[in-house]
Amino acid sequence: MVERLKTEYKIDVEWRPFYLRPDTPPEGMDLPEYVLKARNTGIEDRLYELAKLNNLPFVSTKRFYNTRLAHEATEYARLHGKLNEFHKIVFHKVYGEGLDPSNWDVLRSAATEVGLDADDMQGKVESGTYTEEVANQVQWAYQIGVSGVPTYVINDRYAIVGAQPYEVFKNALTQILSQKKE
Repeated sequence: MVERLKTEYKIDVEWRPFYLRPDTPPEGMDLPEYVLKARNTGIEDRLYELAKLNNLPFVSTKRFYNTRLAHEATEYARLHGKLNEFHKIVFHKVYGEGLDPSNWDVLRSAATEVGLDADDMQGKVESGTYTEEVANQVQWAYQIGVSGVPTYVINDRYAIVGAQPYEVFKNALTQILSQKKE
């Protein structure tokens, strides 16, 4: 969907980190009861339908994952010109295959698939090279009011929260563009 929007509206997309549950331990944690109950209200059915509409597989996560390593690895990918490709592969591994994004095998595999040096990436992430930058970006997200994922911030002014159908983005962009003409 993002690729379609980029083509139709000539927009730039920048992925930025956000910790939905910053208290998640490094090994992750089982989903709390309230999340499991929420799945029975149809919330997850909508995600399955959106994935199906876009010809994507969807595997429901079984745990809360600690995404710090994944965000720092993504920062490495961004600085090496492979952010979008890396992000797309990691996203697929998590939501299409049900893999854990805090697992180095998952991140190294994604790095290799996009032509990044997996050893260099892991070494720099483990040495803390990107920790401060990612923490600053996460703090910025909190400061502008991000509270859920995904959140799409348009022109640093408008936000669309959650996995939404293409039409929601199209309508928002049409309204924003019409406001610029006025």
